[in-house]
Amino acid sequence: MTTGTSRQKAIRTFAAAASVAALTFAATGSAHADDPAKLLKAMSDYLGGQKSLSAKFDSDIEVVTPELQKIQFTSSGEMKMNRPDKLRIRRTGGYADVELVYDGKTVSLYGNNAKSYVQADLAGTVDNMIDTLQSRSGAGLPGADLLLSNSYDQLMGNVIEGRHIGQGVVDGVECEHLAFRGPETDWQIWIESGAKPVPRKWVITSKTITGAPQYTLKIKEWKTDANADGDFAFKAPADATKVALDSNVMIEFDELPPGTPAGAKK
Repeated sequence: MTTGTSRQKAIRTFAAAASVAALTFAATGSAHADDPAKLLKAMSDYLGGQKSLSAKFDSDIEVVTPELQKIQFTSSGEMKMNRPDKLRIRRTGGYADVELVYDGKTVSLYGNNAKSYVQADLAGTVDNMIDTLQSRSGAGLPGADLLLSNSYDQLMGNVIEGRHIGQGVVDGVECEHLAFRGPETDWQIWIESGAKPVPRKWVITSKTITGAPQYTLKIKEWKTDANADGDFAFKAPADATKVALDSNVMIEFDELPPGTPAGAKK
């Protein structure tokens, strides 16, 4: 059997399985009575009510080439937060090794590959910092919406339809699987079942880009005892250079390699 024949057979098998899954969902997907908004609100309230949080994560972002080939870029990282005004995130991928540190007064972005960092005075809360950084600098902070004290309002802002699909298992943890639709994006979220409703997986699908690329975030090792004030003090390495907000260190903070067309992003 040739390689091409094997590939075609695999594609046919996948298509057949997808068809069966679609028919099964059509028959049962709308039968769940649980309110997806209520389940999402419970997650938001739980996370927003925690004074201290830490977690590790893996992320995948897809781009679609002009030839309609999907390419996926992968990175991993960890997060630690003390409400209301302390946050540290580090993410390492094939094209970036970056860290964000916020101590309630100053936000620092450090690019290890570029050996450069950006700092700005920004007194306030983590919520305010995230909103300001994303709106003023264009820095991508995938998953940051989940860290807001009231993430429910942000997540549901453009939702036109929501469903509770059912149960799923992510990294061995039973979860409630929710799906929401918006004008430009659809997204799914898997929330741990039970007394600790933390998000375990988040998938965002772009509907305005050919090929419908997706962004996937898997979150693990959630802890609610992350309190350690010393972890939120940024000290620039001796060989690091302070640069302007619009410098390449901001580009490095992105999960995509330099030169990726803007239209290919999620």
